[in-house]
Amino acid sequence: MEAEKVTGVDDAAGQSAAGAKPRREKIVLDTPDFSDYRGILIVVEQRAGLAKKVSWQLLGEGRKLAQKLDTELMALVIGSDVGELAQEAIYRGADKVYLCDSEELRDYRTRPYSQICLHAIATVKPEIVLIGATYWGRDLAGAIATHLPTGLTADCTQLDVDENRLLMASRPAFSEKMLATILCKQYKPQMATARSGVFLALPRDPSRSGAIIPIPAQMSADEIATEVLAFLEQTERVNLEDAEIIVAGGRGLGGPEPFALLQELADALGGVVGASRPAVDAGWIEHDHQVGQTGSTVRPKLYFAIGISGAVQHVVGMQHSDVIVAINRDPDAPIFKVANFGIVGDLFAIVPAITKAVRERRQLPFQSKSSVVEAVASTSG
Repeated sequence: MEAEKVTGVDDAAGQSAAGAKPRREKIVLDTPDFSDYRGILIVVEQRAGLAKKVSWQLLGEGRKLAQKLDTELMALVIGSDVGELAQEAIYRGADKVYLCDSEELRDYRTRPYSQICLHAIATVKPEIVLIGATYWGRDLAGAIATHLPTGLTADCTQLDVDENRLLMASRPAFSEKMLATILCKQYKPQMATARSGVFLALPRDPSRSGAIIPIPAQMSADEIATEVLAFLEQTERVNLEDAEIIVAGGRGLGGPEPFALLQELADALGGVVGASRPAVDAGWIEHDHQVGQTGSTVRPKLYFAIGISGAVQHVVGMQHSDVIVAINRDPDAPIFKVANFGIVGDLFAIVPAITKAVRERRQLPFQSKSSVVEAVASTSG
């Protein structure tokens, strides 16, 4: 690896020459030898002994990469009383699990957790490290990469490896209009984070066996500067990532009021309401409803895209849904290219009709709370 060293230029008399250009010298920097780095390491995120879905999803994707590289798939579990979680990681695809189980690790704090990860990486020497792109994972991955001679690709939507064992980490770029594939050619481990819902978890297999290797905590309780006094869960926040049915609306709704119409359909189906970025940016609905690269990545069984054109940044967040139903007035809307079923027409007539049919099929009373529905009903009477 080459770099340039800039030095001053003196005249023949030993004095600085006015206007003289600095002298540039090439120096060669030694690149560390990473030839003994092998294997893929997944850092498992947990709270109160329960793993986040994204961790199992990364184990599923990690298994594919490990097979291509003919290498081990490993997991790192950190926490207190999380021995069962380490065994669960074996069932979910890991060949080997490194377990750091200590009382002072019951609550996540950046420094003690990152120190354990750095110790594990220095000991295990994985060539690839993957972490979920959650609040927890983004904080931890950034802290780890800061202390390592390597890069970090965040919020990936595609992962693959090439013939040189390089991780090809792809993520939307250029205002999320195209995918950029990022390589870390000279340093190890190659690190990336990926969102929940992007990849598919493997079926749980209790017949699988593997080694669980304990590793020590790197900081005592007295050395940790912060203390978690309480964890207050935001119960009113919509949980898109775990929803099996999502009814999402976009710019085609024309304003905030029609979201009440979508809420009625979601209630009838037992789902939740989502939204595209333009609807959120317009202030029609809160950001925690946003689906897409700058919102939540989801994988529900049923996804309604209502009045959503189908921009790339939205599609990457919902394209892996089992069934996609698109409703749009524009027959050329890009959303129809990823939809399983498409309906071209007026959403203000179609959505109430679907809601009514669902309620009749499920024998639910029809109690409209939307002035939009009432207005449509009166004009179509």
